[in-house]
Amino acid sequence: MGTPHLQGNKGDYAKTVLMPGDPLRAKYIAETYLEDARCVNEIRGMLGYTGTYKGVPVSVQGSGMGQPSMGIYSYELYHFFDVQSIIRIGTAGGIDDSVQLRDVILGQAACTNGNYAAQYRLPGIYAPIASFRLLKAAAETAEQLAMRVRVGNLFSSDMFYDAADSLADWKKMGVLGVEMESAALYMNAAAAGKEALCICTVSDCPLRQEFTSAEERQTGFGRMMELALETVTRLH
Repeated sequence: MGTPHLQGNKGDYAKTVLMPGDPLRAKYIAETYLEDARCVNEIRGMLGYTGTYKGVPVSVQGSGMGQPSMGIYSYELYHFFDVQSIIRIGTAGGIDDSVQLRDVILGQAACTNGNYAAQYRLPGIYAPIASFRLLKAAAETAEQLAMRVRVGNLFSSDMFYDAADSLADWKKMGVLGVEMESAALYMNAAAAGKEALCICTVSDCPLRQEFTSAEERQTGFGRMMELALETVTRLH
């Protein structure tokens, strides 16, 4: 069976999948947090694993960078592997003045400068939003863990190096952070009748020229990973 980008059969993935952009972060999460983890995907080096966390089945699968890559992997998980919920666990650049390095953001919604919604031929502008059930569970879990999180709007940019330098404009509209995948994930979930949420750790604050290291982005940010996993157990 399988798909062009994911090997295996229906049942190889749990109903809930955590999706970091970096496949090495998927490997780290599986080896660090999951019990009885097994590798279920190695195609194109985009690693995926399935195991259990506190007895609850959970998978973790890399998504790659950008909306097209997220669009491929989330679509195939939703439509061919019977996945019900995807929680993106990634990094974001902090935009708002109140957002600091290593803060955790729950993406209530996602603006975008991309054209992903054009495929749906809607007579207007679509507003991609998270599943309220997942968002509520994550916020309640953070409160239980005494973890401060920010809840608000993200900006899914199609450019990492943006010649227009538009982040200050998005900041004026109350956007908390910039990343590159959430809008496509939220749209795929809506079109499939499934659920999605983005949980991001702030890895840099580009307007203030503040940054974390590449190593910390790959293996750090344990609070975000634990929040996502504990949220899965709350939903089970």
